Amino acid sequence: MSAIESVLQESRVFSPSAETVAGAVISGMDAYHALAAEAERDYDGFWAKLARETLSWHKPFTKVLDESNAPFYTWFEDGELNASYNSLDRHVEAGRGDRTAIIFEADDGTVTHVTYQDLLQRVSRFANALKRRGVKKGDRVVIYMPMSIEGVVAMQACARIGAPHSVVFGGFSSKSLNERLVDVGAVALVTADEQMRGGKALPLKRIADEALAMGGCEGVKSVIVYRRTGGDIEWHPERDAWMDELAQNESDRCEPEWVGAEHPLFVLYTSGSTGKPKGVQHSTGGYLLWAAQTMKWTFDWKPSDIFWCTADIGWVTGHTYITYGPLALGATQVMFEGVPTYPDGGRFWSTIEKHKVSIFYTAPTAIRSLIKIAEADQKVHPKSYDLSSLRILGTVGEPINPQAWVWYYENVGGSRCPIVDTWWQTETGGHMISPMPGATPLVPGSCTLPVPGIQAAIVDETGQDVPNGQGGILVIKRPWPGMLRTIWGDPERFKKSYFPAELGGKLYLAGDGSVRDKETGYFTIMGRIDDVLNVSGHRLGTMEIESALVANPIVAEAAVVGRPDETTGEAVVAFVVLKRPCPEGEEAVKLASELRAWVAKEIGPIAKPKDIRFGENLPKTRSGKIMRRLLRSLAKGEAITQDVSTLENPAILEQLAQAR
Repeated sequence: MSAIESVLQESRVFSPSAETVAGAVISGMDAYHALAAEAERDYDGFWAKLARETLSWHKPFTKVLDESNAPFYTWFEDGELNASYNSLDRHVEAGRGDRTAIIFEADDGTVTHVTYQDLLQRVSRFANALKRRGVKKGDRVVIYMPMSIEGVVAMQACARIGAPHSVVFGGFSSKSLNERLVDVGAVALVTADEQMRGGKALPLKRIADEALAMGGCEGVKSVIVYRRTGGDIEWHPERDAWMDELAQNESDRCEPEWVGAEHPLFVLYTSGSTGKPKGVQHSTGGYLLWAAQTMKWTFDWKPSDIFWCTADIGWVTGHTYITYGPLALGATQVMFEGVPTYPDGGRFWSTIEKHKVSIFYTAPTAIRSLIKIAEADQKVHPKSYDLSSLRILGTVGEPINPQAWVWYYENVGGSRCPIVDTWWQTETGGHMISPMPGATPLVPGSCTLPVPGIQAAIVDETGQDVPNGQGGILVIKRPWPGMLRTIWGDPERFKKSYFPAELGGKLYLAGDGSVRDKETGYFTIMGRIDDVLNVSGHRLGTMEIESALVANPIVAEAAVVGRPDETTGEAVVAFVVLKRPCPEGEEAVKLASELRAWVAKEIGPIAKPKDIRFGENLPKTRSGKIMRRLLRSLAKGEAITQDVSTLENPAILEQLAQAR
């Protein structure tokens, strides 16, 4: 394999302030290196110590890591615990029951505060209700809910009784929901009448009914409905029940079901290259340790913080950094139902100001869209709000291009808040490569160095390490507590997807291309391996070309894909959103030419897009992910035959198809 070429050069360095370093959980690079060295010296001892310090065990473990059945590794296998007990009871028992657990802000701005005592009682009542409906330890419960306290209650209640949950994002179609219900073998479905997003009521119960009617879900005996809007819904009295009515008749005490550390806590589906979703299975003990420990390290968490992760509970970010990580530490967090642009583009900033948020964690997609809105209207610019409570910023979901990074740092963080650009995946359970805010000098666009204890490396297609400065395939060399245990019902696919024989069967294949800086050893993610373009024999990461485009002052957002080309093998096709109205005709031709020249100057002529198409937006899911598969089809001139029901803006496909 010819190496993936890294063509993006970034020399700016932003070091943490003396004040940030002084009070940090990991204070200074010497402390970071000492932790990494401790893990290197005694890997089992390092994680065993943290597991004992961070979690409460009902039955202490004596085994740490078992590698005898690689790659089906186990952690703390003979220990017993409960994830809900660790998230709730132990804080109440320690006298912290009156501490606020969740500050919930609804779509319309209504705010609800829930303490740890309140949350424990709500979770216990619903756990008892699930048991009364026949749900037992080991049964799977699918949760198809809006962003809500009730969504967290449902997840925690499943954990309390040892029933693995599988949360399906509330933007997914009935077909997607049906596939997941069938694959995981669900016995119950928890949903809502409707969900509120941007002032609009969207049906959930209707979609759930459609999913169940498609067949294969005969095992689902109960549909429990959260009454969110009171909207009209169909009712099946033999199967359906209201969540509030079930819970109100139950005791607010429910003894937790103590489970083995390897007991599945949840199955979460992620897209696969075959189109069939993969049910990523996570354990209880190792996952919970990872959620709590990375929360503490990466966000430099302290009990006085107000934490806000803007993700949805339907994604792994919402599992790890809303439902489990913050609650396992006893944190106070903001949870938000709505969208960042309703009622206006200042919603995120006004929410930070109102609740005195100190740690803010969001996606680059959201930042880029808010840049465009803020630059066009100073009233909703972050500088128009009091964001002085902030001390840590974070990004998640995809690499953040340097231009957006600097805007975020200067305009949201006031040039004083470290940005933790976190690289991780559904499969990893939590952060894997990320700056430590009180230690790591920051470079825009780089996720910097591995979390202590993580052995990340870049290899070629034979599994051999490549030198720093040369791009290749990102792998993890040793198992870690938060890793996925298998793909639900498909262990062979697990091995083939994540521990391929071509790499020796023991390296975890992340599926991302990456490069390490020659001097600092910092990692920069270059995009998915299948998003690597081969242009005239040069392998180029799409993320770098996107970053170069977005560095142009007129560009708000860009997505780059490849299409077959007789001359160059692959041609670069760029879909571009401007900070000004969408150009047409001669203006579009002229701007496309200028942007091609810009990329040639920023990266080199080899990276120049052959085709640039302008649109008002990019095709995105309701969680803000760009649907690159659809863009690849558009680039090739193919008709869109895939399911587009999860798109926030399906009409944009027509606009981009015509913008040739």
